[in-house]
Amino acid sequence: MASSIPAPDANNTWRLETPGSADWPRSPRPDAANKYFMVSTDGHAQEPADLWVSRMDAQYHERLPGMILAGDGAKFQKTEGFRPMRLRNIKFEGEDALRNRSGFTPEARLADLEADGVDAEILFPNKGLTIWATPDAEFSQAMCRVYNDWAWETFGPYNDRLSPMACLAAADIAGAVAEVERSAARGFRGLSLPCKPVWGAPDHTALNYNLPEFDPLWAAIQETGLPITFHVSTGRDPRTSRGNGGAIINYAVHSLAPTMEPIANLCASGVLARFPGLRFGSVEAGIGWVAWALWAMDEAHRKHHMFARPKLEMLPSEYFKEHGFATFQEDKPGLDLAREHGLVDNFMWANDYPHHEGTWPHSAEAIERTMGGLDDAERAKVLGLNAARVFGFKVPERYTDHADAAAHA
Repeated sequence: MASSIPAPDANNTWRLETPGSADWPRSPRPDAANKYFMVSTDGHAQEPADLWVSRMDAQYHERLPGMILAGDGAKFQKTEGFRPMRLRNIKFEGEDALRNRSGFTPEARLADLEADGVDAEILFPNKGLTIWATPDAEFSQAMCRVYNDWAWETFGPYNDRLSPMACLAAADIAGAVAEVERSAARGFRGLSLPCKPVWGAPDHTALNYNLPEFDPLWAAIQETGLPITFHVSTGRDPRTSRGNGGAIINYAVHSLAPTMEPIANLCASGVLARFPGLRFGSVEAGIGWVAWALWAMDEAHRKHHMFARPKLEMLPSEYFKEHGFATFQEDKPGLDLAREHGLVDNFMWANDYPHHEGTWPHSAEAIERTMGGLDDAERAKVLGLNAARVFGFKVPERYTDHADAAAHA
């Protein structure tokens, strides 16, 4: 199975810049005999446009995401929990157009991933990231069940290489527990929860993951052994800034940065002392912030001890290193800090296929640009072995000596 990737257009030639990897013992190049075992821990399924309207009760149809026309004929995307977003007729060209039309069947995904050097992939919704964009948790849970049904029907037969995460609306705790049990019985490798359980702007009266009300959910998840993922742009509207620079501001500040909140909630609240079997991580938010966030939490633990409760058995950073992970596409600052801060075992690479902020179809070059500061065993862990350990992928026989070397590093 192979995919033909055209030469990049002018807007994407920068993706080919690389110092190379000739002096590395192994290679991220897809055709290399000594290729690394590579798991992309963040890819996006391309759901059918009518998925939710065709499978959900008619009572929900008017509330589902869709398009509306303004009085002047302008088109807007409407989603229950987002501000309306004007739909502009942007013409995608070259690789940008290729990314927009890729990955609509499992077979096409596998070909494209193989051409990028990827052996296995963790999958998240695409359109379906809006299933959490409502303060009505039961409505959200109904959308999650529809997505999970479709995802398992579509990718279940390919679960050894294409592994979707089962989506949960965490604020519907009883419904979420039931969906955890249903998803584990099916064979899902992990769970996707929103960064905030109650959709919307910060509200101290709303439930959040640091509170004991979620103990039944943590207990159910711990029982299954499935890891928890928190994907960017879930929990509140990431399209907060408007006007000049909005695309950049919204991406960096309102999409990526809020993903730190659930990590802090779990590391600082005593949840992990009560449920030591939990594993959790942020997805697509990068890793450069992790060392700073852990340092900041430890500082607060030491210096605000008179205010903090409960009294933790370990430092927040120690809880993260034992239970947590974070995924990234291209994040040289984070990789430069990985060894110094003891985080090599907690970081996982992803190509974010087929999204524009990802590295597909030039992941090898991106890896070579950013991972030169790691040694061979460290690269092996970040590129695939950490993901195999957390999500339960079998490392193919051709890579077993690679895995053994990393285990003894």
